[in-house]
Amino acid sequence: MKRCPAEFTARDAFGGVGETGRRNAVKLVPLGNNVIIKPLEAEETTPGGIVLPDSSRERSREGRVLAVGDGRLLPDGTRAEPQVCEGDRVIFNRYAGSEFQLGDEKVLVMSESEILAVVE
Repeated sequence: MKRCPAEFTARDAFGGVGETGRRNAVKLVPLGNNVIIKPLEAEETTPGGIVLPDSSRERSREGRVLAVGDGRLLPDGTRAEPQVCEGDRVIFNRYAGSEFQLGDEKVLVMSESEILAVVE
C-alpha cells in the first residue's frame, strides 16, 4: 500500500491562489475513487520545429494529482486506500476523465482506475 506524505497540501485550484495570482472561489472535492488532475502543458512545437496551433495540439497525457477521493467502496463496507497521492505526476489515456474549467485553470476529474502509471 502506498503511503502519502502528510505534509503535502495541494495548491492551485482548491481555494488557493492560481497561476494568475487571483483567488479561486470554487472548491472541488473528489468523491470515492475519483481524482482531480491538473494536466501538464502539451507540446507547442513538433520535433522538427513546426509550431502547432491550439486546434491541432493533442490533449496532454500527463498531469499532477491535485486531490484524491477517499477510495473506492469495497463489498465489506470498508474503503480501499487510494494508490496515488496529491502531488504525484501521473500518466493517463488521452481521452480519460472529464475536463472542467475552474477560473482560468483547466482540471480533469477521473476515476483512479483511468490512471496508467505514476512517474517517479
